[in-house]
Amino acid sequence: MLKINDLDIHQGDFHLAADALTLTPGIHAVLGPSGAGKSTLLSVLAGFDRPQRGHISWQGRDITGLAPAQRPVAMVFQDNNLFPHLTIYRNIALALTQKSRVTADQHDRIVQAMDRVGLAGMGDRKPAQLSGGQISRAALARVILQAQPILLLDEPFAALGPALKQDMLDLLGDVAMQTGPCVLMVTHDPADALRIAPKTILVADHKITGTHDTRTLLENPPPALAAYLNTST
Repeated sequence: MLKINDLDIHQGDFHLAADALTLTPGIHAVLGPSGAGKSTLLSVLAGFDRPQRGHISWQGRDITGLAPAQRPVAMVFQDNNLFPHLTIYRNIALALTQKSRVTADQHDRIVQAMDRVGLAGMGDRKPAQLSGGQISRAALARVILQAQPILLLDEPFAALGPALKQDMLDLLGDVAMQTGPCVLMVTHDPADALRIAPKTILVADHKITGTHDTRTLLENPPPALAAYLNTST
C-alpha cells in the first residue's frame, strides 16, 4: 500500500496538505481545478519535489527522503518525455539499461513490450516519425518495462483525440489489471476517470483527500470541483 501521512507542501505562496491517505493497487484518478496542485502531488510522490512535513511510505517503508531513482515509482509526463534523437527502440530500452548494447534477454523484453502496446516493427523510427497516439504507446511501453509498483501519469493522453485517448485509457486499464501497480492518473476530463478509475483522489482548496468513489464524487462534487467541471464542459 502507498500511504501519505501529515503531508505539507509549500512552494512560494502555494500550499497543499494531506492528513492521511492510503492507496491500494488499482487505478486512481487525480481530479481537481486547474492550479490546485495535481501535478505537484505527483512530483512529490516521485521525489522531484520534497514536502516540508510528512511521510510517504510504500509497503511500510518510508520513501520520503529517497531520490527519484531510488523510489519504486515510474512516471509518464504529459509530453511523454521521449528523447527526439533516439529511436523508439532505444527510448524504450532506457527502462532497462543506459548502455548502447542490450543483452538478448533485454532485447526480447523490449520487443514484447512494443508488441504489447501495438508498436511492432516501429523500433527504428524516431519520435518525430510517429503519431501522438504512437508516442503515448512508446511512453507506456517504457514504464511497463520499468515494472515499478507505483505508476504516476500526468495527463499523458491530454493531447490525443477522443478515439485515440479511449484506446490508450483502455490499454492502461489492461496493463494495470495484468501487472497490478498502484496507479495515479491526473486528468482534467471526468470521462477519463469514469472509464477506468473506480477511485479518485481530489485535489482542491489546498487539500488532498480520498479515496472517493469516482461516480459518486462526480455526481455530487464539492463546490471547487463543481465550478471547475462546469467551466470545462
